[in-house]
Amino acid sequence: MLIDAALQLAAEGAEVSVREAARRAAVSPGAPFRHFPNRDALMAAAAEEAQRRFRAEIEVALGQAPATDPLGRFRAFGLAYLRWAMQNPAHFEIISTGRYFAHGSSAELTRDNAELIALTEQMLADAAAQGLLRSADLKRIEIAARALVYGFARMKLDGHFPRWGVEAGEIDGMAEGVIDLFIAGIVKPA
Repeated sequence: MLIDAALQLAAEGAEVSVREAARRAAVSPGAPFRHFPNRDALMAAAAEEAQRRFRAEIEVALGQAPATDPLGRFRAFGLAYLRWAMQNPAHFEIISTGRYFAHGSSAELTRDNAELIALTEQMLADAAAQGLLRSADLKRIEIAARALVYGFARMKLDGHFPRWGVEAGEIDGMAEGVIDLFIAGIVKPA
């Protein structure tokens, strides 16, 4: 209840505090402090919950992509990232910025982020092993892909698309097109 209240406060752009989360969760003001001694502890728990939800979205998407198609899995991962970030802006904000708490303070988030990075590295390594990539610099591809999905999500959340002539109903299709364009750029010509 407290974690959901903290996520709701963040979604509203309100200042998140343990006391306000307690009020929203309809528990006594002192009760949460037995579980969360301060705001950072509450926000770490909220970020861990947001990350679990994000990870579930990724797992579903990867479960629908053939294990033998690393670039198909890479695409599914990217689209799941964008879909989740655009549908859950407060969650995305909590796990992707340092605005709410110091990310390094959560061993669970650190471990999960490392696992997601390793998953991305493995998909690209598998694509390279199959001779599909034009560059052997997998780290550069990985960073470029991360910058692409993060930047696209930020553009959506920060309201940039209308000035680029992209209407709300076109954003999902644009996301697919941008990821497909990126993948076409990293694939070795036939």
